[in-house]
Amino acid sequence: MLLRTILAATTVATVLLVPAAAQAAAAEPAAPSNTATVTAAAQRAAAAAADPVIVVGGLSGISIAYEPIAARLRADGYRVSIFQLPNLGLGDIRESARALSTYVDQVRAATGAARVDLVGHSEGGLVSRWYVKYLGGAATVDQYVSLGSPQYGTYVANLVAFLGLGSCAGVIACQQMSIGSSFLADLNAGDDTPGPVRWATVRTWQDELVRPVDNALLADGATNVLVQAWCPLRVVGHLGLVLDGTTYTVVRQVLAGAPVRPDCFAV
Repeated sequence: MLLRTILAATTVATVLLVPAAAQAAAAEPAAPSNTATVTAAAQRAAAAAADPVIVVGGLSGISIAYEPIAARLRADGYRVSIFQLPNLGLGDIRESARALSTYVDQVRAATGAARVDLVGHSEGGLVSRWYVKYLGGAATVDQYVSLGSPQYGTYVANLVAFLGLGSCAGVIACQQMSIGSSFLADLNAGDDTPGPVRWATVRTWQDELVRPVDNALLADGATNVLVQAWCPLRVVGHLGLVLDGTTYTVVRQVLAGAPVRPDCFAV
């Protein structure tokens, strides 16, 4: 009898208290969710502490042409500078690589960073590779990303001679980017991806200047991303690689050391 009385009293108390607690919870406003804000802030903080990023321009590429991708990187917290190739990249790629070596030393001295990350567009990817492979860059470069770089040459360069304009109309860099050039033979001898550098390439089916398109990829463990393999409807030209949102998501993921999963809807 006493047990039944205790149970009945407990039940009544429960019935009375639970609605009251529910009402109190409903009356108290929920704390706003700031997970996205916290995540974005954490990503920017990580980027600010990461290696400085040098965007290496391509043939005839003036610095201002690379401001769109540099601006994206800065907005994500990265320390970014643009390296315009000497003589707009018309001269010997090896000489441009020596100039890049000096520039990297200047950036490291100014920032106190031990290493830098390189994002090279078109010829800039070849300049960066020569620096890493032959000028000590393996010790100073952490991440390497090329955008539409003719790693194994392009028929477009050979086409100039075919049209009767001589060997690339006398432009040395064009001659060096021709399929079968002695420069590319030296660059591609042995390991494509030397040193502890994380290597990545991005290429697009609509590239007007790198033909065949697969000449823009690297072997020996590089991460090679074909934009349309992930995003079949994405249209990106050679110059568009420095403007395209999907391409940028690849660059950002490589620089962050994250798995590469391109965002097909990025703008």
